[in-house]
Amino acid sequence: MTDKPSYTPPKVWTWNQPSGGTFASTNRPIAGPTHEKELPVGRHPLQLYSLGTPNGVKVTIMLEELLALGHEGAEYDAWLIRIGQGDQFGSGFVAINPNSKIPAMVDHSEPKPVRVFESGSILLYLAEKFGAFLPTDRAGRTECLNWLFWQVGSAPYLGGGFGHFFAYAPEKIEYAIDRFAMEAKRQLDVLDRQLAKTPYIAGDDYTIADMAIFPWYGGLAKGWSYDRAAEFLNVQEYSHLQRWADEIAERPAVRRGRMVNRLSGDPASQLHERHDASDFETRMQDRIGGTS
Repeated sequence: MTDKPSYTPPKVWTWNQPSGGTFASTNRPIAGPTHEKELPVGRHPLQLYSLGTPNGVKVTIMLEELLALGHEGAEYDAWLIRIGQGDQFGSGFVAINPNSKIPAMVDHSEPKPVRVFESGSILLYLAEKFGAFLPTDRAGRTECLNWLFWQVGSAPYLGGGFGHFFAYAPEKIEYAIDRFAMEAKRQLDVLDRQLAKTPYIAGDDYTIADMAIFPWYGGLAKGWSYDRAAEFLNVQEYSHLQRWADEIAERPAVRRGRMVNRLSGDPASQLHERHDASDFETRMQDRIGGTS
């Protein structure tokens, strides 16, 4: 039992104060920009505005994988969007993504610049643009998109649900943590059962489905997400997921993609902005000093 009075929702909810927690300063119930700020534009056709969160990492992994295949048109500028400071509410960013979420991208190689927002949409756009990491036969393409959209629909339960209440909420609520831990475990089991049958998520080949799922569920499997979450969810019991996560994590393009727009961890793993392939040698935070 608890000494706290039970909460009765009002007939109409009103926003009276910030909700508290890690992201209280940037949470609000309305859309639109809070300030005027143009976005920078670099020299490459693809301009990415992002942060090294799981959703951001999906796209930088994809771009680095395309470059590793020799697609020179996939060269990109990755600009840092500090969501803790509200950069996503600048007028320039909102013009690209009205939902004010990273990542967002503009392709300047088209006759008229194309804006692309939502990480799943960006992965699909790039896969179709370069003809890579997406099967061309109807059945294979559909299976890949099944899993891409599964990730897009499932991640809010893992990040916005489990991650929020387990790691970020201002108080620990047993009911909420139990509810979302149960769902996170179910999702991990979904993946483990699939990976018991196939080497990659959608079959025999590495695709955008793997790139979408790895930063969320691979990161959780490797203990990179939400302090103590891997132990709490006993991720080691998912042996097929662990095998897959280890394999994906060792890909050179994945290692590079995880560094781009990253603000935490070892300075040798942080490349705050990426404008050229040589930046991985010359502009890592351990080379230029500082961590933020």
